[in-house]
Amino acid sequence: MKGKNMKKVIIGLACAVLAPFAFAQTTTTTEQTTTAPATTTTTSTTFTAGTVTTYEPNKTIVVRDEREGPVSFALHAPVRVIDKAGNVVSRVLTPKDRVKVYYTGTGETRTVDYVQVED
Repeated sequence: MKGKNMKKVIIGLACAVLAPFAFAQTTTTTEQTTTAPATTTTTSTTFTAGTVTTYEPNKTIVVRDEREGPVSFALHAPVRVIDKAGNVVSRVLTPKDRVKVYYTGTGETRTVDYVQVED
């Protein structure tokens, strides 16, 4: 009987010693990331200065430029109209107002950023 008890004690101790190693398994995760080459897009804002000939809020503005003649801009979204100090102008533009129309793009792809009243 003494031999059986001794055997159980030794097996129990062996299990107690090995148990932390059995349950302490580690997992290694490797993550690979790839990045696309950086692309740089440069947009430049240009302006046309002149006198307003036609203005329909949120639709169109036509400005007579001394060099190019009349230039039409489609206003696809509400466009800010500001004065030289950067304050929002709440009145409707009228013919003879001197303005600068700041836009990006060319031709049919011109997008008006804002209109600055010069007077």
